[in-house]
Amino acid sequence: MNKPTLYPFKFKPILKQVIWGGNHIPLFKGNADADVSECIGESWEVSGVEGSVSVISEGALAGKNLTELLQDYRELLVGESVYSRYGNSFPLLLKFIDAHRDLSVQVHPNDEMARRKHQTNGKTELWYVIDAAENASLYPGFNRNTNRAEVKSKIEAKDIESLLNKEKVTRDDVIFLPAGRIHAIGKGVFLAEIQQSSNVTYRVWDYDRIDKDGKPRDLHVDLALDALDYKLRRNYTTTVNHRANQKIKINECSYFTVNLMEADTVMTFDYGRLDSFVAWMCIGGSAVYASQRKNKGFINCGETILFPACDQPKAFIPACDDVRILEIYIA
Repeated sequence: MNKPTLYPFKFKPILKQVIWGGNHIPLFKGNADADVSECIGESWEVSGVEGSVSVISEGALAGKNLTELLQDYRELLVGESVYSRYGNSFPLLLKFIDAHRDLSVQVHPNDEMARRKHQTNGKTELWYVIDAAENASLYPGFNRNTNRAEVKSKIEAKDIESLLNKEKVTRDDVIFLPAGRIHAIGKGVFLAEIQQSSNVTYRVWDYDRIDKDGKPRDLHVDLALDALDYKLRRNYTTTVNHRANQKIKINECSYFTVNLMEADTVMTFDYGRLDSFVAWMCIGGSAVYASQRKNKGFINCGETILFPACDQPKAFIPACDDVRILEIYIA
């Protein structure tokens, strides 16, 4: 029996209820009937993480999950170079995050530590601020050079916040967080997160909060102290320079490339020799898209589409005056 031909995929969002979540995600996705009291903190848009694997929502392969899809189609889905590097593990996790309250102060291990301790990838990630309340802040990195002993002392004194770099943010601010960089998302920030496919987080401090079972949330201090980069780094935050109807490079690293596309007219694409899938996260407006194999469809605000390596995007036509799409691939 012949396998169905690959096409651009939408997945069922995996909504995560957390104590710091809000009601922005369902509204952003245009779900007027959603229960906005459920404290939805994250929407996992494309995920191969065990226990939270994305399921295709439309087309001939609806109901199949991303892991099954990758096992069946391999390099046709992700590209030869990506498949040779990651095999049957999808390499990225794409999310929307709504911080109605402050998130914990945390850090993620690098690949070496994560593989040694957890048999998984490390986590380098990028935040793109879609919206932010007045005076909302993110906390990327330390505000000065420090060391293990000082950080441990500050954690024990419940004063780690005094060492954190605090930055007020607005729409279109971008923060890149390599593994090992301490960070936290402040309340009132709504963002897209592009990251390595990993769910390993070391919680450094959580404001003495109690979980749904009435117990203090776990901290992972010893692991965090092993993972942290204690040096002060400059220029944590960048702001996008807007250029209509062009791709704007947001960030490029060995794990992912992220571009912003803002358009009020037709945009066409030629990926040349790019040997990768392409993902689009729509953060504003809506558009009609066409792929290389002449598949067509809509992408709306709050939706994410995964274009297989064998059927990359060809063009889109805005359905409104201001379409904003984050484009993600592995170069």
